[in-house]
Formats: sequence, C-alpha cells, structure tokens
Amino acid sequence: MKTLNKLYYLLPLILMLTFSSCTKEDSSINIFSVDDDIAFGQQVDAEIRTNTQEFPILDSASNANAYRHLYRVRNTILASGKVYYAQRFSWKCRIIENDSVVNAFCIPGGNMYFYTGLIKLLNTEAEFAGVMAHEMAHADRRHSTDQLTKAYGLQIILGIVLGTNPSLAAEIAAGLASGLSTLAFSRSNEYEADEYAVKFLYPTEYDAENLKNFFTLLEGQAHPPTFLSTHPSPEDRLVKITEVFTSLGGVHGQTFPERYQEFKNSLP
Repeated sequence: MKTLNKLYYLLPLILMLTFSSCTKEDSSINIFSVDDDIAFGQQVDAEIRTNTQEFPILDSASNANAYRHLYRVRNTILASGKVYYAQRFSWKCRIIENDSVVNAFCIPGGNMYFYTGLIKLLNTEAEFAGVMAHEMAHADRRHSTDQLTKAYGLQIILGIVLGTNPSLAAEIAAGLASGLSTLAFSRSNEYEADEYAVKFLYPTEYDAENLKNFFTLLEGQAHPPTFLSTHPSPEDRLVKITEVFTSLGGVHGQTFPERYQEFKNSLP
C-alpha cells in the first residue's frame, strides 16, 4: 500500500518528465530535489570511503597540514558570496593518494576529491583554486543530478523514491574510479562550470584567470587525461574563461606560488 501511495504522488512528476523528454532534444530538467542531491551524495561518499583500493584517501588527522591548506582554499571560495549553496552543501574535501592520476571530482551535495597527481602538477594556489572552484560549480549548478536524470530517467526516479536500487551509489563510485562515470558532464556543463569558477574566484584574493593554466598544463602531459578528448577543446575554454574574466573587470589577483609549494611539500 505504501508503494502504491508513493507511485500515486509520483505520477504527475513522471508524466512531466515523459512529455518534456519527448518535446525537448536536450532536456535540462532535473527531477532531484536539493535534499536528494545531498542524500545521494552521502551514499556515493560512503561507497568511495569504503573502497580503499580504488580510493586510498589520506587520513585528515595524520595529514593535518595538507588538509589545512585544502580547507583554506575552500573557505576562501565559499566566502566569495557567489556560491549559491554555500551554506546548504557540506563541501567536505578529501585527498586521494595516487600520483599517477591527474584528476579531481565533486559529487552531488558538494563533497570534493583531489588526487595527489593533480595537486603536484599545479604550480600556484590560484591554479588549484581555479580547479576547486570549477568542481564546486558542477555541484552548485547541480550538473551531476541533471546528468543522472538524463542517463537513467524514470528508472533512477523510481529506484530512489521506492528504495529498489541500493546498488546505484556503488555503480557511480565505480565509474568515478574508472573514468567512465555516468556523471560525465556535457560540454555545456563544462563551459558553465568554467564560467562560474571565474565568478566564484573573482571577488577573492586569487587571480581568477589562472584557471586557464590548468588546461595548458594538462595539454603538456605525455598522457593527458582521457576526459580531455570528450570535453570542450582547451583552446575554446581558454577564450571563454578570458571573456568572463574581462567582463567582470579583468583585475588580476594573486597566485601564491610559495604558499602552494608548502601545500605540496605537506603531501606524502
């Protein structure tokens, strides 16, 4: 009876999604609530933390100095006043010890994960702040659950609402490890995350245009990350980042290379 009641109240949402999917080629409808983002993100985070082989997360107590640097950057971005869900999402940060992976990702609800390979590649704190702001923008603009809506449609809606799909969080976590996640973002998502990263950083002490350096460094790698082949071209992104930066006034902030070197030195 409870299941039937849930379906009864869900029916208008199902009909809305069905008709909008038929009439819109690239629907941006997100059927998750903000609370759903948070709850689902907690499930994925639990799967990540238990999968120590794929995600060897550095302990925050024994690596307190590294996490102090990490959270200082996060707090600076949150204090910009531009992050819509600054107070709603948890924005927890975790460092994954794997120097061979140059990547970072953010899951629904704001939890962020940074590989040591990425941290060690960058040269300034402003560059790292650009990457973090980009990942925060994905969560703040709710791109992840928008992608899940498109990828799973009614299946994921019913699974979450009726509690019949408990393995989904594990599936998402496994995809994040392999680089084949359902949370892979569209080109428009990436452009928007770049735009909002610059907007998040511009009121802070950081040079907001330094996000461009990240893409330049990636292109210089012998084996660049596979996501570069599916994301917008770095050249296009550099142009758009500069356009947003210029539209905000084009005033450069600081880069903090010495402070960032201290962060890298604090890593194993």
